[in-house]
Amino acid sequence: MNAEELQALLHSTHPPTLLHVLPPEIFAAAHLPASVNACIYETAFPDHIRALALDPAAPLVVYGAGEGSLDAATAAEKLRALGFTRVETFEGGLAEWQSAGLPLEGTGQFPQPPVCTGTYAVDTQESVIRWTGRNLFNHHSGTVRLAGGEIVLRDGRLTSARFTIAMTTIACEDLADSALNAMLLAHLCTTDFFDTAHHPTAEFAATAAEPIHPCTDGTPNYLLRGTFTLRGITHPLEFPVLIAARDDGQHLTGQGVLTLDRTAYGSHYGSGKLFRYLGQHVVNDHIHLHVKIYAGHSAVTK
Repeated sequence: MNAEELQALLHSTHPPTLLHVLPPEIFAAAHLPASVNACIYETAFPDHIRALALDPAAPLVVYGAGEGSLDAATAAEKLRALGFTRVETFEGGLAEWQSAGLPLEGTGQFPQPPVCTGTYAVDTQESVIRWTGRNLFNHHSGTVRLAGGEIVLRDGRLTSARFTIAMTTIACEDLADSALNAMLLAHLCTTDFFDTAHHPTAEFAATAAEPIHPCTDGTPNYLLRGTFTLRGITHPLEFPVLIAARDDGQHLTGQGVLTLDRTAYGSHYGSGKLFRYLGQHVVNDHIHLHVKIYAGHSAVTK
């Protein structure tokens, strides 16, 4: 259905109900006249539909953003599953209706992401790194805490970042047996792995942040290039990250996945490229760090 066809339906003897399926703040900014709203992105969408008390046998037209967004099609599918028998979609949505010069209701004020400038200090209590290590037969996973760090933006663009890992905070989550858990953690702290007695921290420091184009919400938007230091050994490292500002502009969230060859940093235990006849004692060379950083604005850059 296109805008012309929908307009004709709305002026017919029995016009359909219009259902706007985007979030309430978008509905407040712009919607077709006489529309009702239920956000398809919420898991409570069926409950919101029931609260609207719509007649499942009456004609219903659903619409969203248009421009290839799947919001309306997804809503129509869910509505049919809820027992609505006369559902149609206006695929062009707000974009097509507006481009056709047809009237919209609402404030016209769409939410805009903040443009951030400043230094954002890592919140070490909220931030966390989840690690995964493997061998041929199983894997272990857990967490390690951050000791500090910062993210710097200028006019909304990432310019630098660094974070320090407190290696002595390594914890294992998959071993329920407390004795085995303690044994693994003690081993990870030895010279076989991370030698935390002599090197209690590890650090990544970015030397460049390159925007990734194109990208969409929820996918990495920067490629960080820099150096990673572990056990006192430093090597170049690059990885994609997603940096996003919260609505208040005073807080950031950053996430990325680092893959490290531990043997490059002096952790040789169980490496198949350094030892022979390991059998069940082999340990994969690569470890994976899933970094989730929360940071708060601390100072404005000059």
